[in-house]
Amino acid sequence: MTEMLDPVTRQHVEKAVDALQDEFSGTFSRETISRFIAESVDVLGGAKVNVFIPVLAHRFTRERLKALGQAEGLITKELREVLFVCVQNAGRSQMAAGLLTLRSSGLVGVRSAGSKPAEHVNPLASQAMAELGVDLDDAFPKPLTDEVVRAADVVITMGCGDACPIYPGKRYEDWEVGDPAEASSLDEVRSIRDAIDRRVQQLLSELGAPVTSQ
Repeated sequence: MTEMLDPVTRQHVEKAVDALQDEFSGTFSRETISRFIAESVDVLGGAKVNVFIPVLAHRFTRERLKALGQAEGLITKELREVLFVCVQNAGRSQMAAGLLTLRSSGLVGVRSAGSKPAEHVNPLASQAMAELGVDLDDAFPKPLTDEVVRAADVVITMGCGDACPIYPGKRYEDWEVGDPAEASSLDEVRSIRDAIDRRVQQLLSELGAPVTSQ
Protein backbone atom coordinates (compact mmCIF):
# COMPACT_ATOMS: atom_id res chain seq x y z
CA MET A 1 0.00 0.00 0.00
CA THR A 2 2.79 2.50 0.82
CA GLU A 3 4.11 2.36 -2.75
CA MET A 4 0.64 3.37 -3.97
CA LEU A 5 0.68 6.62 -2.00
CA ASP A 6 1.43 9.87 -3.74
CA PRO A 7 4.84 11.47 -3.04
CA VAL A 8 3.46 14.08 -0.63
CA THR A 9 1.61 11.46 1.44
CA ARG A 10 4.70 9.23 1.51
CA GLN A 11 6.69 12.19 2.80
CA HIS A 12 4.17 12.71 5.60
CA VAL A 13 4.37 9.02 6.46
CA GLU A 14 8.17 9.29 6.72
CA LYS A 15 7.77 12.29 9.02
CA ALA A 16 5.46 10.16 11.17
CA VAL A 17 8.20 7.52 11.36
CA ASP A 18 10.69 10.23 12.41
CA ALA A 19 8.35 11.43 15.18
CA LEU A 20 7.78 7.91 16.48
CA GLN A 21 11.50 7.16 16.37
CA ASP A 22 12.09 10.19 18.59
CA GLU A 23 9.34 9.14 20.98
CA PHE A 24 10.37 5.48 21.24
CA SER A 25 14.13 6.04 21.06
CA GLY A 26 15.94 3.29 22.94
CA THR A 27 12.85 1.07 22.92
CA PHE A 28 12.19 0.24 19.27
CA SER A 29 14.40 0.45 16.20
CA ARG A 30 13.51 2.51 13.15
CA GLU A 31 13.07 -0.75 11.23
CA THR A 32 10.42 -1.94 13.69
CA ILE A 33 8.65 1.42 13.61
CA SER A 34 8.72 1.51 9.80
CA ARG A 35 7.28 -2.02 9.63
CA PHE A 36 4.48 -1.16 12.05
CA ILE A 37 3.56 2.05 10.26
CA ALA A 38 3.59 0.28 6.88
CA GLU A 39 1.17 -2.30 8.31
CA SER A 40 -0.99 0.53 9.66
CA VAL A 41 -1.07 2.23 6.26
CA ASP A 42 -2.09 -1.08 4.69
CA VAL A 43 -5.00 -1.75 7.03
CA LEU A 44 -6.22 1.84 7.27
CA GLY A 45 -5.44 3.14 3.80
CA GLY A 46 -8.12 1.32 1.85
CA ALA A 47 -10.97 3.15 3.52
CA LYS A 48 -9.44 6.60 3.96
CA VAL A 49 -8.57 9.44 1.67
CA ASN A 50 -4.82 9.83 1.35
CA VAL A 51 -4.72 13.09 3.29
CA PHE A 52 -5.79 11.29 6.47
CA ILE A 53 -3.54 8.23 6.13
CA PRO A 54 -0.38 9.65 7.77
CA VAL A 55 -2.32 11.03 10.76
CA LEU A 56 -4.30 7.86 11.40
CA ALA A 57 -1.33 5.58 10.70
CA HIS A 58 0.77 7.59 13.17
CA ARG A 59 -1.90 7.34 15.88
CA PHE A 60 -2.55 3.64 15.31
CA THR A 61 1.16 2.78 15.19
CA ARG A 62 1.83 4.79 18.35
CA GLU A 63 -0.90 2.88 20.17
CA ARG A 64 0.42 -0.46 18.95
CA LEU A 65 4.03 0.33 19.86
CA LYS A 66 3.02 1.46 23.34
CA ALA A 67 1.00 -1.73 23.81
CA LEU A 68 3.90 -3.85 22.54
CA GLY A 69 6.29 -2.10 24.89
CA GLN A 70 3.94 -2.71 27.82
CA ALA A 71 3.46 -6.36 26.88
CA GLU A 72 7.22 -6.92 26.57
CA GLY A 73 8.00 -5.04 29.80
CA LEU A 74 9.92 -2.35 27.90
CA ILE A 75 7.48 0.41 28.87
CA THR A 76 6.16 0.79 32.40
CA LYS A 77 2.42 0.29 32.62
CA GLU A 78 1.25 3.12 34.86
CA LEU A 79 -2.46 2.29 34.66
CA ARG A 80 -4.49 -0.88 34.45
CA GLU A 81 -5.53 -1.41 30.85
CA VAL A 82 -8.98 -2.42 29.61
CA LEU A 83 -9.53 -3.49 26.00
CA PHE A 84 -12.99 -3.40 24.41
CA VAL A 85 -13.49 -5.49 21.29
CA CYS A 86 -16.54 -5.62 19.03
CA VAL A 87 -16.99 -6.43 15.35
CA GLN A 88 -16.78 -3.03 13.67
CA ASN A 89 -15.16 -0.92 16.42
CA ALA A 90 -17.64 1.71 15.31
CA GLY A 91 -20.27 1.64 18.04
CA ARG A 92 -20.26 -0.53 21.15
CA SER A 93 -16.52 -0.69 21.80
CA GLN A 94 -16.01 2.99 21.00
CA MET A 95 -18.81 3.98 23.37
CA ALA A 96 -17.49 1.64 26.08
CA ALA A 97 -13.98 3.10 25.76
CA GLY A 98 -15.31 6.64 25.97
CA LEU A 99 -17.50 5.80 28.95
CA LEU A 100 -14.69 4.08 30.82
CA THR A 101 -12.43 7.10 30.36
CA LEU A 102 -15.26 9.37 31.49
CA ARG A 103 -16.26 7.33 34.55
CA SER A 104 -12.68 6.62 35.66
CA SER A 105 -11.59 10.23 35.07
CA GLY A 106 -8.77 8.79 32.97
CA LEU A 107 -7.35 6.74 35.85
CA VAL A 108 -7.79 3.46 33.95
CA GLY A 109 -6.17 2.95 30.55
CA VAL A 110 -8.46 1.92 27.72
CA ARG A 111 -8.16 0.72 24.16
CA SER A 112 -10.70 -0.53 21.64
CA ALA A 113 -10.55 -2.58 18.45
CA GLY A 114 -12.70 -4.49 15.99
CA SER A 115 -12.51 -7.94 14.44
CA LYS A 116 -13.82 -6.43 11.15
CA PRO A 117 -13.43 -2.65 11.46
CA ALA A 118 -15.85 -0.33 9.71
CA GLU A 119 -14.80 2.76 7.79
CA HIS A 120 -15.98 5.26 10.39
CA VAL A 121 -17.60 5.55 13.80
CA ASN A 122 -21.39 5.25 13.79
CA PRO A 123 -22.82 8.81 13.70
CA LEU A 124 -25.64 7.93 16.10
CA ALA A 125 -23.11 6.51 18.57
CA SER A 126 -21.12 9.76 18.33
CA GLN A 127 -24.28 11.79 18.86
CA ALA A 128 -25.37 9.75 21.88
CA MET A 129 -21.92 10.04 23.47
CA ALA A 130 -21.78 13.79 22.82
CA GLU A 131 -24.83 14.12 25.04
CA LEU A 132 -22.61 12.99 27.94
CA GLY A 133 -19.78 15.28 26.94
CA VAL A 134 -17.71 12.53 25.30
CA ASP A 135 -16.33 13.56 21.91
CA LEU A 136 -15.83 10.72 19.43
CA ASP A 137 -15.06 13.00 16.48
CA ASP A 138 -11.39 11.96 16.43
CA ALA A 139 -12.09 8.28 17.07
CA PHE A 140 -11.63 5.82 14.22
CA PRO A 141 -12.19 2.06 13.86
CA LYS A 142 -9.02 0.00 14.35
CA PRO A 143 -8.32 -3.69 13.71
CA LEU A 144 -7.64 -6.03 16.60
CA THR A 145 -3.93 -6.75 16.96
CA ASP A 146 -2.11 -9.21 19.16
CA GLU A 147 -0.10 -6.69 21.16
CA VAL A 148 -3.12 -4.75 22.44
CA VAL A 149 -4.57 -8.00 23.81
CA ARG A 150 -1.25 -8.89 25.44
CA ALA A 151 -1.02 -5.44 27.05
CA ALA A 152 -4.55 -5.55 28.49
CA ASP A 153 -5.41 -6.57 32.04
CA VAL A 154 -9.11 -6.89 31.22
CA VAL A 155 -10.55 -7.84 27.82
CA ILE A 156 -14.22 -7.16 27.17
CA THR A 157 -15.71 -8.68 24.02
CA MET A 158 -19.00 -7.41 22.66
CA GLY A 159 -20.45 -9.67 20.01
CA CYS A 160 -17.25 -10.66 18.21
CA GLY A 161 -17.29 -14.33 19.15
CA ASP A 162 -13.94 -16.09 19.42
CA ALA A 163 -11.99 -13.50 17.39
CA CYS A 164 -9.98 -12.43 20.44
CA PRO A 165 -6.93 -14.53 21.36
CA ILE A 166 -6.85 -15.89 24.91
CA TYR A 167 -3.82 -15.32 27.14
CA PRO A 168 -3.47 -16.55 30.72
CA GLY A 169 -3.56 -14.09 33.59
CA LYS A 170 -6.13 -11.79 32.05
CA ARG A 171 -9.74 -11.18 32.94
CA TYR A 172 -12.11 -11.89 30.06
CA GLU A 173 -15.79 -10.99 29.87
CA ASP A 174 -18.36 -11.02 27.10
CA TRP A 175 -21.01 -8.30 27.32
CA GLU A 176 -24.28 -8.97 25.49
CA VAL A 177 -25.47 -5.53 24.47
CA GLY A 178 -27.25 -4.21 21.41
CA ASP A 179 -25.40 -3.08 18.30
CA PRO A 180 -25.87 0.58 17.23
CA ALA A 181 -25.39 -0.58 13.63
CA GLU A 182 -28.74 -2.35 13.93
CA ALA A 183 -30.52 0.55 15.65
CA SER A 184 -32.99 2.66 13.71
CA SER A 185 -33.16 5.67 16.03
CA LEU A 186 -31.13 7.76 18.42
CA ASP A 187 -33.34 6.60 21.29
CA GLU A 188 -32.31 3.00 20.63
CA VAL A 189 -28.64 3.98 20.65
CA ARG A 190 -29.16 5.89 23.90
CA SER A 191 -30.53 2.70 25.46
CA ILE A 192 -27.46 0.77 24.28
CA ARG A 193 -25.19 3.52 25.61
CA ASP A 194 -26.89 3.46 29.01
CA ALA A 195 -26.67 -0.35 29.21
CA ILE A 196 -22.94 -0.16 28.46
CA ASP A 197 -22.56 2.66 30.97
CA ARG A 198 -24.02 0.54 33.76
CA ARG A 199 -21.63 -2.30 32.94
CA VAL A 200 -18.66 0.09 32.78
CA GLN A 201 -19.47 1.51 36.21
CA GLN A 202 -19.86 -1.99 37.61
CA LEU A 203 -16.51 -3.02 36.12
CA LEU A 204 -14.76 -0.03 37.64
CA SER A 205 -16.32 -0.82 41.01
CA GLU A 206 -15.05 -4.40 40.78
CA LEU A 207 -11.58 -3.12 39.87
CA GLY A 208 -11.61 -0.90 42.93
CA ALA A 209 -11.35 2.22 40.79
CA PRO A 210 -13.20 5.43 41.67
CA VAL A 211 -16.32 5.99 39.60
CA THR A 212 -17.34 9.44 38.44
CA SER A 213 -21.08 9.76 37.89
CA GLN A 214 -23.13 12.64 36.54
